[in-house]
Amino acid sequence: MDITFESLGLSEAMLKALEKKGYGYPTTIQAEAIPHFMQWKDVIAKAPTGTGKTFAFGIPMIEHIDPENASVQGLILAPTRELAIQIGDELRGLLTYFQGIRVAVLYGGAGIGGQIKQLERKPQIVVATPGRLMDHYNRKTIRLDKIQTVVLDEADRMLDMGFFKDVTRIIEKVKNRKNLGLFSATISQEVMTVSWMYQRDEVEITVEPKQEDRPDIDQYSLNCTPLEKAETTLRLIRSQGYERVMIFCNTKHMCQRLTDEFQRAGLDCDCIHGDIRQSQREKTMQRYRDGKLAILVATDVASRGIDVDDVDCVINYDIPEENEYYVHRIGRTGRAKRKGVAWSMVSNFPEKAKLDEICKFCNFAIRPMVLGADGSLTEEVVKTPAPPKRRFR
Repeated sequence: MDITFESLGLSEAMLKALEKKGYGYPTTIQAEAIPHFMQWKDVIAKAPTGTGKTFAFGIPMIEHIDPENASVQGLILAPTRELAIQIGDELRGLLTYFQGIRVAVLYGGAGIGGQIKQLERKPQIVVATPGRLMDHYNRKTIRLDKIQTVVLDEADRMLDMGFFKDVTRIIEKVKNRKNLGLFSATISQEVMTVSWMYQRDEVEITVEPKQEDRPDIDQYSLNCTPLEKAETTLRLIRSQGYERVMIFCNTKHMCQRLTDEFQRAGLDCDCIHGDIRQSQREKTMQRYRDGKLAILVATDVASRGIDVDDVDCVINYDIPEENEYYVHRIGRTGRAKRKGVAWSMVSNFPEKAKLDEICKFCNFAIRPMVLGADGSLTEEVVKTPAPPKRRFR
């Protein structure tokens, strides 16, 4: 029997909001996590991105809020401002039919004044990056003593980014919490440590990346020399007529360089990376979301939490350093049941070796192609090396 949202014992307002958003059935992580959260249990969940984690902790958190009480009751920590903003948006979507429940989102790189105003409106749920939350705590603009549920989203990434001290300090300041949820794509040593230090009788949930949850993406690679890389990428976009493209680079510098080059070539292109002001990033993001920008160039950190449904194609201009990043990147295309396309540009031996390792790790088939001068694509014939000749002395 399929588990439905109704069978999870959710309120009428929540069921209406889910129906309005077009969600019929809970995903695996939602079906497994929501009942435990509803019973105030500690949860540690290993789940790949794109499996619906936000609703898995957001739904029970909202159901537990007392709208009459103006204290902060739920806290969600996220590693990047992009992800914090995205979680805030998703929670507000779930709150459509609820009265009197407010959400505040706090992150660095934005003026603190506007965030203090948000806190003065007495939100019951706060989504925050750890550094900025500590800022507010030290300024006494937020109190943590009435919080009942704390959730760490993308815990591995957060602790990896050097927030370990901030995160543990925050958890220790939430004296009266009833439960703690950890959501993570990988259970790293740091995540285990936080679980061991702060969770009691935790429920462990593991969601394997299922074939059917996997987006339907054709994956290809193109070989070129380092000097031809930008020009080949440009030819690929133009010859295939891609209209919404996301390009990933490993460094801020490369991001900027490629964007400048594409803009000079007359392409409608912009970029987001760590050196660009937050307000500018959000503007660029909004243009891309609204379909007013054709090509977005991004680094992995800046791109987390970008939720755009109909990207025609993702291009790995640089092969990512981490296997997980590759999965994150290409998952931006092939959403909403459409077929997606991902390209990886390979310009030297280390990149080829890295891509081979990704293929093996993720069990993906990435087909090498050749881009003809006329823009035609043909499958590259990979020569098998001739057996070494034996030399007789």
